[in-house]
Amino acid sequence: MFKEFREFAMRGNVVDLAVGIIIGAAFGAIVNSLVNDIIMPIIGYVTGGMDFKDLSYVLKPAATGPDAAAIPAVEIRYGVFVNLVINFIIVAFALFILIKGMNQLKRKQEEAPAPPPETPAQEKLLSEIRDLLAKGR
Repeated sequence: MFKEFREFAMRGNVVDLAVGIIIGAAFGAIVNSLVNDIIMPIIGYVTGGMDFKDLSYVLKPAATGPDAAAIPAVEIRYGVFVNLVINFIIVAFALFILIKGMNQLKRKQEEAPAPPPETPAQEKLLSEIRDLLAKGR
């Protein structure tokens, strides 16, 4: 059973998938940092210091309950949603560019003329013998 599992885990597709997931997680962290630390502050600066993460629509304000317990506000946090949409657009665009580049490379490889098939040694010898026989006549 362990041998079968090892064969399954070492297949190219499974290893490729694992590498893809790890790289995808790292790429996601980079994109999150790009959105949260670079793009959103620029957008906030352009819009007069507005931070999208803090944007929300309050349905019911925070209150204090009868036993002095704090009741949190009920709010729709659309600013976080805007951040995530921008994040998604950046990831989708980066993947689009990556796949477009890979497809162009694949097309170039397909367009390259295939080298002529090498004639087997036996056929070469037979051709030489035929040519020598033809000269001898």
